[in-house]
Amino acid sequence: MSPIVMSDTLVFDIETKNFFTDPEVGWNNFTALKISVVGAYSYLKDAYFCFEEQEREKLAELFRDAKSLVGFSINRYDIPVLANYFQGSPETRDIDLWKKERIDLLEEVEMETGTRISLSKLAYANLGVTKDQHGSEAILLWKSGRIDELKNYCLNDVKLTRQLYDLYRRDGSLVIPDRATGELAKVTFQNKRV
Repeated sequence: MSPIVMSDTLVFDIETKNFFTDPEVGWNNFTALKISVVGAYSYLKDAYFCFEEQEREKLAELFRDAKSLVGFSINRYDIPVLANYFQGSPETRDIDLWKKERIDLLEEVEMETGTRISLSKLAYANLGVTKDQHGSEAILLWKSGRIDELKNYCLNDVKLTRQLYDLYRRDGSLVIPDRATGELAKVTFQNKRV
């Protein structure tokens, strides 16, 4: 009798060494973006991980068997960058992130409200905490060699996203502030995916 293989759900976030606004990159040039770190939470292992760019094999082990991927704006940013990263190596070309179930909390909010919101504002409305830094600072942390701070920043985003996803799964709703007025409204997700 073969052993039962449990599938995993990963909440993840990536940070890059550069961005679309850099002159050598150009807008929507995902192949020019270089990963600095990838943070992830595994529901199966009940643990957080953070990998540097050169730890591709360890990162691949975690993503290879994951059934579902959860994040904030992952379909627009994290997955295109990480998919190129995996495709760039013969050892990881078998990982097709686009074929995995994906729950992008920003897209879920956008489908229900017709508007986008930052992770920090969404976290504050639902968890009472904000992000401690802005995404653009992650590149500066990498350039200045402050890798431990960068990993902490990335994992903080993963933790916030995980907590929001847990609320989304449990309640089927999130509190979302209006972009113009800041007024809070509880939004129920009609097509909740878990």
